[in-house]
Amino acid sequence: MSKSNPELRGIGMTSARTRARLIERLLDQGISHPKVLACFEAVPRHLFVDEALGHKAYEDISVPIGYAQTLSQPYIVAKMSELVMAAPHHERILEIGTGSGFQTCVLANLVDEVFSVERIKPLQEKAKARLKTLRLNNVHLKMADGFLGWPDQAPFDVIIGTAAPKEPPPELVDQLIPDGGRLIMPIGEEKQYLTVIDKVDDELIIQKIEPVLFVPMLSGVKQQ
Repeated sequence: MSKSNPELRGIGMTSARTRARLIERLLDQGISHPKVLACFEAVPRHLFVDEALGHKAYEDISVPIGYAQTLSQPYIVAKMSELVMAAPHHERILEIGTGSGFQTCVLANLVDEVFSVERIKPLQEKAKARLKTLRLNNVHLKMADGFLGWPDQAPFDVIIGTAAPKEPPPELVDQLIPDGGRLIMPIGEEKQYLTVIDKVDDELIIQKIEPVLFVPMLSGVKQQ
């Protein structure tokens, strides 16, 4: 990413100094992976929200992006990214819910190839434009029902979800590599937990990481 572009570099509440304070908060919250922290220092998070909300981009809060969706708080994005990097294999990633494109961008700076599906067309179009601005050439986008994943490109080393289903979608579990595949997503309805499901010799090892609050995962696609 070009440091000379003022839009990417940021000023005031989106400046490098503001990003440095965010890194300090992430360290205090237990985020320690150097590559993940470097992403948060380099990626211009303010580009992934509406301009009027740019001053909130580096606060540790979720930010609305329209269509009843949110950009997750930085800590959650960082935590999920660390869980990706801790997977036995993490070269090919499927993201369920492109949203603003911020998590997509972070992943694209960490792994070889990112496949991302989004069910809401206007959100996908905005994300596509942002990712193009940042010249990320290892991201593949698709309009699709997230419950169905991306079977034509399976299997994936890791599948990460940014919305909460009631139960782990079986189609997504099936699209993981058979030994060492990992599903990372919030699971639950009234109570949600960030959950890791590891596939080991076709057996599933389920681990609840921590309570979270995500928008519910919905089926179908929305053109407008």
